Amino acid sequence: MDFVELIKAIILGLVEGLTEFAPVSSTGHMILVDDMWLKSTEFLGQYAANTFKIVIQLGSILAVVIVFKDRFIDLLGLNRIFNKKGEVYNREHLKLTHIIVGLIPAGVLGLLFEDYIDENLFTTKTVLIGLLIGAFFMIAADLLRSKNPKVVSVDQITYKQAFSVGLIQCLSLWPGFSRSGATISGGVLVGMNHRTASDFTFIMAVPIMAGASFLSLIKNWEYFTLDALPFFIVGFISAFVFALISIRFFLKLINKVKLIPFAIYRIILVIVIYFLYF
Repeated sequence: MDFVELIKAIILGLVEGLTEFAPVSSTGHMILVDDMWLKSTEFLGQYAANTFKIVIQLGSILAVVIVFKDRFIDLLGLNRIFNKKGEVYNREHLKLTHIIVGLIPAGVLGLLFEDYIDENLFTTKTVLIGLLIGAFFMIAADLLRSKNPKVVSVDQITYKQAFSVGLIQCLSLWPGFSRSGATISGGVLVGMNHRTASDFTFIMAVPIMAGASFLSLIKNWEYFTLDALPFFIVGFISAFVFALISIRFFLKLINKVKLIPFAIYRIILVIVIYFLYF
């Protein structure tokens, strides 16, 4: 694998890392950039290229784990059970079961339709459709949201709210719709502020993205070669570095700007790509 191809891996990792946790669809951006410019399918093959777009998300996942490390320690029960006075720590807080409840709907549908999605929906046309419909959904969420949201911390999320966000997350199975766009919008619609919805979205992302990546790796293992390994490693590292930067920036920004600016960007992107590509 030559130097030019490794540069392509860095670019795709950059696109993944910068867009994974903004509600603009990282998968959609990678498909657009790859189909229109980088053409990774020409040297990786279709199945390996699709898997690469999923696997480098592991770099983004690692960045989330680092940013939310204290929260994950708490969720896994690795923190101290007793406080300084030796009393049981029993306040209401986000539990692992909240995450599981939120993951069930998309997890079930993802397993049922994984082959269909891989074979039919990873195209520029379907991504543009997802970007556009997702943009209008985000605008609707901002317009319909409560002006004084009661849920201002993930520790206040109920199981009903977690499941509702999980149902809305199913929309993101369509490439381009954006998982974070769907779940942040869903969180806002069920009474969370934007920062809380974003925190919950990022925490939920770790198991579902890790699961999808590992399943894709196992399923498409036969398409990997040692020649392609540097491409995957470089893409992973690139995605991790840029995701680490973008997560911290996004979490500081989201409560101020809300969702509509991201939706407008998506609509403009669809118009530009439509006239350039078609």
